Amino acid sequence: MQKITLKVDGMSCGHCVKAVEGSVGDLNGVVNVKVHLENGTVDIEYNSNDVSLDKIKETIDDQGYDVN
Repeated sequence: MQKITLKVDGMSCGHCVKAVEGSVGDLNGVVNVKVHLENGTVDIEYNSNDVSLDKIKETIDDQGYDVN
């Protein structure tokens, strides 16, 4: 199991939280997702055998946010 914190720009409201947590949380292999609006970060726990970090970043990007 992998744990990572990503810096994500563009998140500013509850809708942003739901969009990121929902889309990333739906990925096969993602165990936990927590958005921290005040820090502009997303904590993700995932199984790297089932989903790649690139796929997670792409999913966040597809929601309209920039992953740094």
